[in-house]
Amino acid sequence: MSVFKRGGVYWYEFVYRGTRYRQSAGVGSQREARLIEAAYRTALAKGDVGITERKPVPTFRNAMRDFLRWSEEQHRAHPRTHERYKVSSAALLRHFRDLPLDKITTEEVERFKTTRAGEFKTIRGDGKSRTKTGKKLRPATVNRELACLKALFNFAIKSDVIAKNPVSRVKFLAENNQQTRVLSYQEQQRYLRCASPLLRDVAALILETGMRPEEVYTIERPNVDLLRGWLQIPQGKTLAARRRINLTSAARDVLSRRLSRCETPYLFPCESDPNRPVPKVNNAHDRAVRASGIAPLRLYDLRHTWATRAAMSGIDLVTLAAMLGHSRIQMVLRYAHPTQDHQAKAMERLEAFNAMQQISEFDRDQPRFENSGV
Repeated sequence: MSVFKRGGVYWYEFVYRGTRYRQSAGVGSQREARLIEAAYRTALAKGDVGITERKPVPTFRNAMRDFLRWSEEQHRAHPRTHERYKVSSAALLRHFRDLPLDKITTEEVERFKTTRAGEFKTIRGDGKSRTKTGKKLRPATVNRELACLKALFNFAIKSDVIAKNPVSRVKFLAENNQQTRVLSYQEQQRYLRCASPLLRDVAALILETGMRPEEVYTIERPNVDLLRGWLQIPQGKTLAARRRINLTSAARDVLSRRLSRCETPYLFPCESDPNRPVPKVNNAHDRAVRASGIAPLRLYDLRHTWATRAAMSGIDLVTLAAMLGHSRIQMVLRYAHPTQDHQAKAMERLEAFNAMQQISEFDRDQPRFENSGV
């Protein structure tokens, strides 16, 4: 039992059957507060204050099933969040299986984190077989799985199934998200020459507008206004992500061609179901990178390339953040990476500026002699 003073009166706090109770005793005496706390605990035991029996604790497998059903409905406006949870659930189910939810401890979650951090990436082959690659899982992948697990336990707590979240005390892995891969213009030409028609249009729009790949995939006909020269992004996790993008002439050409040929709601429809957008073009991207002979890069690095070029052209960070769909300027620093050549030229400009300022200051300090007529 614990009592403490706050605002001139005593409060009491205790845990009963996995539930934490904290209330004001309404008195200024510590002794009376302890008596009130004891009386309230007795009332709980007798069921006089509406205490209900906790629901049966499900297995992890059943809890994940219920969580994903809830997630699908809860994130209907942001389906990618639900899809991310579905992907993360696979590794979690392989580890926790049918373990009762209340038997999953912080130590067990730490064990999952350590195990996953040491595993290698896999690729899906024919059927359900998976083949290991020579690359370790990225910390971001493990962290997304931990985030899914944390969300599952929070859902179970709100459903009165359990009382605490064992993930809350687990430290997520450090991530190195600072990507520095930026395409040169020569690499861009080689890459686009080797790209499939679909990939070429997707890549061109990213390089011309800085859009996220998924934003390109989900472009719908009503979102494009070629006459006014802009494209609307109606959905996104943040208000900043829902924005209007001004189009370059090259971007307008791509969209105009797509609009003239496409009879589906999406400009980049899925081959198996034209009423859905293409899910991704990663395989085509990997083939184009190999065929072009350029250094490896992710499709997302095309967005980094656009942001870097935009920053080097003189666009200020506030404007650049808005164009990228970020609500904070700090996020832009993850995308804009001025090249060494650009930094060298900037240093030359600074050197020239300093030299001119020194000359100007020297001239101001020199004594001036008036014409005395001698």
